[in-house]
Amino acid sequence: MNFPPQLPLVLATILWGGNFVIGRAVSGDIPPLTLSFLRWCVAFAVFFPIVYRRTKQEWPMIKANWPAVIAMAITGVTCFNTLVYIGLHYTTSINASLMNSSTPIIIYILSFLFLKERLSKFQLAGTIVSLIGVLFIISGGSIKSLFAFSFNKGDLIVLVAVFCWSIYSLLVKQYAGRLPGYSTFLVTIGLGIIMLLPFTVYELMTTPTAINWSIGTLGAVFYVGIAASIVAFLSWNSGVVAIGPNRAGIYLNFIPLFAAIFAILFLGEEVIAAQLVGGLAVITGVVLSNKK
Repeated sequence: MNFPPQLPLVLATILWGGNFVIGRAVSGDIPPLTLSFLRWCVAFAVFFPIVYRRTKQEWPMIKANWPAVIAMAITGVTCFNTLVYIGLHYTTSINASLMNSSTPIIIYILSFLFLKERLSKFQLAGTIVSLIGVLFIISGGSIKSLFAFSFNKGDLIVLVAVFCWSIYSLLVKQYAGRLPGYSTFLVTIGLGIIMLLPFTVYELMTTPTAINWSIGTLGAVFYVGIAASIVAFLSWNSGVVAIGPNRAGIYLNFIPLFAAIFAILFLGEEVIAAQLVGGLAVITGVVLSNKK
């Protein structure tokens, strides 16, 4: 049976939207560094037998670009999800997912600053509109908070996480022809686990009653480790191959939509006007910046 190529893209965004809600839901049961560490341990255990042989064959390519691989492990595996889980202790999953939607805009800005890529008039206009939306979200729509620089620290932490993911995305783009995708992903997961280990041990030693083990906590770890990591990654890649990265990128705008639906249904979060206006501005900016 042949499925439409858009289906795996939608599945990936559903799973990634759920990641924000799960991170928020278990914020009181498992500390963020530990959740990130366990996530990647599960992901590595599942992904290793799938790509082990391929990784052995492609190891010379990975070794030849070792500094880039380490940078990917730091930004994409170690920092991004860990910072998102930390931020979700202080902000809502809806806010976090909306902030994540600004990723393409930050990539454009970094490409302009460091890669000297020129911005088209649509990219420039989209960047301005999206950044206004981000400011609207983190200020809660309050001009007073904006001028007083009084922001939710969780939103700011998630914004740093998005910055890390944008650097990771640029590295993937720059080394696309030199690094094999699946093998590199497995290696970066392994490196990320090693980097997270000492911080996780320290967190567990210094946090009283660090983990409240339950069926829900275990389910959350397996969800973020398998569904939000491996299944979403493989689904997204298959969709990108089928319809191309530019068309596929628009589907990322579904992440805050699904995150909002799950947050309302399962966490009782409420959508406020600032989120609607700011989120609409962010997504409008992303769509505008993709115009030719």
